[in-house]
Amino acid sequence: MFCSSYYHISLTLHFLYWKASIISDLKTVYITRRETFNAAHKLWNEMWSAEKNEEVFGRCSNHNWHGHNFTLYVTVKGIPNPDTGFVINLKDLSQIVKDEIVEVLDHKNLNLDVPFLKDILPSTENMVICIWDRLVEPIRSSGGEIAKIKLVETENNYVEYWGDGEPF
Repeated sequence: MFCSSYYHISLTLHFLYWKASIISDLKTVYITRRETFNAAHKLWNEMWSAEKNEEVFGRCSNHNWHGHNFTLYVTVKGIPNPDTGFVINLKDLSQIVKDEIVEVLDHKNLNLDVPFLKDILPSTENMVICIWDRLVEPIRSSGGEIAKIKLVETENNYVEYWGDGEPF
């Protein structure tokens, strides 16, 4: 009986040591979730004349708004959990992005309907910063760390944001 218990404890300790050594050898991994939403906005600076707005923003200053089919990429970084192999559970990440961003922005007028964009000119650059700010805590609460947000406005235009960090 004593030998059997000792053998079990010894195997358990060896396993824990082996598991700890694997964890310390793991590298940081980046995982990205893609979500989409549709929204309208107008780029318009109230401090400027109509002519100046037209000069700077062009068709994006259209008084009757214009819309985009946005694609949002949320990249989370971390060391994979040894029990799951995940940096973050993608089901959790998807739900956070849907709750915090997609449901709030989808089929909305970004200038009028979105409280977290109130009094902010909804350029793609400003939007990506606000999206980051909304996601950082819920993702952290789920065990992740945002590495990058990429917001695609058109097939030719997108913005990438790394928070306060540098991209490389």
